[in-house]
Order: sequence, then C-alpha cells, then structure tokens
Amino acid sequence: YNFLQVRLQVQNVERPLYRGTFHCFQSIIKQESAFGLYKGIGSPMMGLTFINALVFGVQGNTLRALGKDTPLNQFLAGSAAGAIQCIICCPMELAKTRMQLQGTGEYKQKTKNYKNSLDCLIKIYQKEGLRGINRGMVSTFIRETPSFGFYFLTYDCMTRYLGCEAEDSYVIPKLLFSGGMSGIVSWLSTYPVDVIKSRLQADGVGGVTQYNGILDCIRKSYHEEGWRVFTRGLTSTLLRAFPVNAATFATVTVFLMYMRSEDNLPECDPSPVIQQPSSL
Repeated sequence: YNFLQVRLQVQNVERPLYRGTFHCFQSIIKQESAFGLYKGIGSPMMGLTFINALVFGVQGNTLRALGKDTPLNQFLAGSAAGAIQCIICCPMELAKTRMQLQGTGEYKQKTKNYKNSLDCLIKIYQKEGLRGINRGMVSTFIRETPSFGFYFLTYDCMTRYLGCEAEDSYVIPKLLFSGGMSGIVSWLSTYPVDVIKSRLQADGVGGVTQYNGILDCIRKSYHEEGWRVFTRGLTSTLLRAFPVNAATFATVTVFLMYMRSEDNLPECDPSPVIQQPSSL
C-alpha cells in the first residue's frame, strides 16, 4: 500500500500513469508482477525495528518526565517521539521512495541506478553528501511531530472510552480497534505534508530538479494540480494504516500486560501506551 501511495503522490499530472489506487495496483501487477509491489522493502525492514523501539521508548520516558498523565502530556510525549525518530525515518523513506520510483514512468531507464536500499543511500551520500541523505528532513519533521502527538493521544482516548481492562474478554478487539483508529487519525492530521515530503524526496530522480524547497513545492503543486494533489494516495494510505497500527499497538500493549503480570510491576510505572488509573 505504501508503494501505491508513493506512485500516486509523485506522478506527473500532465502525463498521469494511474487513475486511482486500484488502477495503480493493476498496472504494477501487469507491468512488474507481484514482486513489483515489494520494491524498496529493504529500507523499511532495516529501519522499522529501530523506529518503533525509539518511538515507544521516547514516548514512555517523556511522559514519565512530564510527571502527570493528561491529554496534553500524551500529545507532547508523542510529538517528542515523532520528532526524534525523524533521524532514522527520513533517510529510510528517501531510499524507499527512490527504489519504488526506479524504472517507472518518467523515471524509466534502461539500467537501474540502485541495487538495493543500502546501495541507494551510499550512492546518494557519495554524490550529495549528508545533505542528500537528509533530503526532505524538514518536511518529515513537520509531518511526524504533530502526527505522533495525535497518534498516542487518540490511542489513549480510545482505550479510556472503550474501557480496556486486562480482565475484559474483549480487550484484544478493543486494542486492535483503538490502534487502527489511532493510525488513521495520525495520517489524516498531516497527510498533505506527506505528499510534499514524497515529492521533494523524488525530485531530481529523473535528472531534472523541479522544486527549490517546501514552499516552492506547495506553490507549484497547487498551481498545476489544485488542492486535490494534497490528498493523492490517501485511500491506499488509510487502507494500510488501520491494520498496521492496530497490530502494532495491540502487540505492545499485550506484551506490557504480560511483563507486568510476570514481574508484578506497579501500574504507575512508565508505559509507552496507556497512562491512566485503570491502565493495563
């Protein structure tokens, strides 16, 4: 789904390759086989474990440092986690975007520039240095900081509202639903910024640089394609967001429940997920 998202976000409006999410999916299967859907998977696999560990660790420790579990502190702790993980997230998504666009549409070439995600980052570094590796860092920061704030705040509010308790026989479905909704809210909150981020990271792949920065990208994108450009690829993003984040949050929460039951940890101990009097 992320592959479809990137393809839709950066396609040329004058020569659009895809009419929508389903047409994009069909075209990739037809032209590149099912394996084409997994192009660029190496980058997320390399960084996802570190990102999740960093995000949940920073969120939990920040919330403990703030001292009180309130909605505002949940948002601030999540925002802090989102901001810090940009260090890993930005280069990872740059490699993923470049790999996913390689050999398609206006980026089509006879020979491939990159063998894999690591080779992609190495070649970008050799050509452009650290600045090239961190292309799109500012837009990534603007996207991730509030997005993760809403992410953790929504999960906290949903689990409170649904009454997620360890003895509840329906606790797993409730956690899955809460996590899925958290993912959807976090993406909706900053999705237009993600479109700009993808366009900046894809800029120059075909040998021509179109944008001078974030504001220039926003201005040109809006002028050429209207406001709808900032929602391009949203359908595939939301289809991915619910199951991925449902599984992520439910897994973390259930693991914490198990560890607390084994070690008899008090409920007031820091947790990256739920901080409430009746928390898990």
